[in-house]
Amino acid sequence: MPNKNNDIKQVLELNTPVQKRKHKLLIMVVAIVIVLAVALKMLFFHHTEQPIVQFETVPLKRTDLIVIVTATGKLEPVTQVDIGIEVSGTAEEILADFNDLVKAGQVLAKLDSRLFDAKVKQSQGLLDQAKAKLTDAEATIVEKQQALAFMENARELSGGKLPAKQDIVKAEADLKRALALKTQILGSIEQAEGQLKLDSTNLIKSSIRTPIDGIVLDRKIEKGQTVAASLQTPVMFTVAKNLTEMELHVDVDEADVGKIKLGQAASFTVDAYSDKTFPAKISEIRYAPKTVNGVVTYETVLLVDNADLFLRPGMTATADMVVNEVKNVLTVPNAALRFSPDETSTKIEKSFVEKLLPTPPRSSIPKKARENKRRDKPAPQIWVLENNQAKAIPVKVGLSDDELTEVNAPELKENMAVIIDTVSQKK
Repeated sequence: MPNKNNDIKQVLELNTPVQKRKHKLLIMVVAIVIVLAVALKMLFFHHTEQPIVQFETVPLKRTDLIVIVTATGKLEPVTQVDIGIEVSGTAEEILADFNDLVKAGQVLAKLDSRLFDAKVKQSQGLLDQAKAKLTDAEATIVEKQQALAFMENARELSGGKLPAKQDIVKAEADLKRALALKTQILGSIEQAEGQLKLDSTNLIKSSIRTPIDGIVLDRKIEKGQTVAASLQTPVMFTVAKNLTEMELHVDVDEADVGKIKLGQAASFTVDAYSDKTFPAKISEIRYAPKTVNGVVTYETVLLVDNADLFLRPGMTATADMVVNEVKNVLTVPNAALRFSPDETSTKIEKSFVEKLLPTPPRSSIPKKARENKRRDKPAPQIWVLENNQAKAIPVKVGLSDDELTEVNAPELKENMAVIIDTVSQKK
């Protein structure tokens, strides 16, 4: 019996070769339409989100470039002496005050000297007594020498009979004791002389004197004040030798200390005269480091002319030390050397087919090539704008300060538009 289902398919023409081909063609058309729709959507989305790249530029200029090192510190006198006292007592007279001009050896203050005078007189009395005992001892020695000589002569004349041997021995012993007493007294005299000298020195030191000519910067003693110098020497006065010449002590960072040299010119300002700049010169660069909060600095001394006496010790100053200078050179802002365009401003537009193709994986780049790329430091370059296109120009850099850097290259011309940044906008 014929298959009833086959008869139905033949009537509907579902099993014919023509119908099968039409069915496959329809499936391919639908697939192509879907792919085209997806691609068009991606392309449209890409174009709507693509930024319009604009560049921020500055003209390439010629200018004078001065490289300076800045540091802060305090003004100090070239010579400053803290004057103390080595003896204790009560201040009886104050003979100098703040800002007084003084001469070397001048008395600035006096302690009550009565105790010191008494000790001097006591030491002088002991010395006089020792000297008197020395005179008595010398007379005794002469007497003992004559007595011994008489006994020896008598014994010789008597043929050794008189005086007795024992008497001669006693006379010799008396002479030796007299000589020993003289030596003892001489020691006492030296001791008394030393004590007298010490007491006399203390009497002199009870008057505070300045060792140098100068001006009194500080006074820390008042009349009637008790001074105790048993443990340490208290400072009573501070005297500066000459304020017409001063020193500025600044701390230079370790990154800048190699740039400065002895004799280099400098200038500085102080808060008291904010509109005035004072000249200075580097006179000393010390090797001893200072470390504060992990920052290493080196103390540098600048010599300052203060003939007008505007400057005062202790003022805080900010110094600018000129380390190098060039004139009429091409300069760019430091940002121009750091600028690098992103991919949107430098890449070439891919074709439609390239967009559909997958990007090669990063691992396809040889490992050695990737390492070399990371290790190699790029040569300095700047980007200029020519015909609305960014163009890189390798340059040789020179001096640099906090804002500008000297650049040299054959292609560089004054007023060229140098790119320092990008500004992107959406389409």
